[in-house]
Amino acid sequence: MYNDIFSENDMIELQSLLKANKQTITIAESCTGGLVASMITKISGSSEIFNGSIVSYSNKIKNQELNVKNETLETFGAVSCEVVNEMLEGVINKFDADFAIAISGIAGPNGGSKDKPVGTVVIGICDHNAHKIVNVYKFLGSREEVQIQAAKHSLKEILKFVQNCLDK
Repeated sequence: MYNDIFSENDMIELQSLLKANKQTITIAESCTGGLVASMITKISGSSEIFNGSIVSYSNKIKNQELNVKNETLETFGAVSCEVVNEMLEGVINKFDADFAIAISGIAGPNGGSKDKPVGTVVIGICDHNAHKIVNVYKFLGSREEVQIQAAKHSLKEILKFVQNCLDK
């Protein structure tokens, strides 16, 4: 499903690139609930490039495990560029990785608002040098479809990011 966004061959390419450069990746997931980590570990040998991840579904865990400031959560909400930015910093440091993905969103069918409707997902990627890209996406479909699209978009974006950093 949604292989046009990111396929198994794309995953193999990402992992091969990371392995060739002895680089690692980590993930902080909220609305995707571990789906990105699962997609990574479906490929044999992923332990060479994947240190671990955290599913920080609640604000308490975002704060406790990723050092997302309570003030940031209260001011901007969990589904915000500001929170995802802090999630990136927290997870890349926690797992001592070279690259990171962070995702927070509203998969639905409940939880949406006028400003942040169901399908709103914030995806951030970064490297250990604090180069970051954080974007807001609007996905359509069921809860599972929103989660899969979010996971695959995050992997697509990190592949492009890693290629730009390492293919020089």
